[in-house]
Amino acid sequence: MWSFIPASLSYEYTSFNINNNSENKMRHQLNQKIKLLFVIYLLLFGSASYAAEAFYEIRADGLACPYCAYGIEKKFMKISGVKHVDINLKQGKVAVTGDKDLNLAEEQLKTLFNDSGFTYRKIVKKEIRE
Repeated sequence: MWSFIPASLSYEYTSFNINNNSENKMRHQLNQKIKLLFVIYLLLFGSASYAAEAFYEIRADGLACPYCAYGIEKKFMKISGVKHVDINLKQGKVAVTGDKDLNLAEEQLKTLFNDSGFTYRKIVKKEIRE
């Protein structure tokens, strides 16, 4: 059935398959190297994300608008060791995440909220692992 194909054309087709196979092998080897590098990266840098952090959940009254939230967030971000502040206006909660050595005292929080025109209610401290 394929007898009408000239020998030179069938040779080129065969050599194309050989090149395609070698390309597939090279791609496979490259994929293996990428996977290996990814695993090494995870082993080297993945363990750093398990550092302990402090987490505070603070209740306050009077937080009603995004502008209020922004003002409180700015005040918390000025405190050494604070990494992130998340404010839920509907629930009146302020979540503060920071270094494990971060220590927010009741008096400090009362002053911070009262100076901003809000009423501090309570604080709950938890240690989290990322």
